[in-house]
Amino acid sequence: MLDFLKSTVGRKYIMGITGLVWLGFVLTHMAGNMLILVSGDLYNAYGHAIVSNKPLLYVAESVLILSLCAHIFTAITLTIQNRKSRQSRYAITPNGSKGSSLASRTMAIQGSIVLAFIILHLITFKYGAEYTTNVNGVEMRDLHKLVLEVFKQPVYVAWYFVSLILLMFHLSHGAHSIFQSFGILERKMQKSLKKFAWIYAVIVVGGFLSQPLYVFLIHN
Repeated sequence: MLDFLKSTVGRKYIMGITGLVWLGFVLTHMAGNMLILVSGDLYNAYGHAIVSNKPLLYVAESVLILSLCAHIFTAITLTIQNRKSRQSRYAITPNGSKGSSLASRTMAIQGSIVLAFIILHLITFKYGAEYTTNVNGVEMRDLHKLVLEVFKQPVYVAWYFVSLILLMFHLSHGAHSIFQSFGILERKMQKSLKKFAWIYAVIVVGGFLSQPLYVFLIHN
């Protein structure tokens, strides 16, 4: 098993599995964020429900952190290996392709910026200002107030939009590449899978961008 994981095929499986974990997370995270469009109390109650279930929260955070570390480490090792073997620059580029897309050629740059965005996002929201509110008699953190405060900052909103656009390209290329990592990317399915990957990426990023738009349109 260890020899398999060290092989190129094994590492591509690791890339696929860890990528799938994060694809699922960003979709569910986006769906939860959309509750802010319904009401501030519902949004706060949703956030409170997540942090209140400590065992599940710790398990989920551990899985996400381990998956992210494995994804980054594997991507780096595959990139180094590919450069040494003078093949395509990124492991997710199909062998024998006549050319690679801009998204595939800049995956490392995209990934680095997205990683910086994730870190800043955690600092801003998970470890940011602690406002409190009361929803149905329960005292909880007022995330709704924090969101309004943060997305009224032009510099942060600009950074958020740039990062999310890059995330859209990263997700679309990554979602499509997962099928190749698992060895099920048939030529006749490529167009449909690419379309699916783009639809997924646009939905996820569009959902995330609804938050600053909500603040701008409703609370300005």
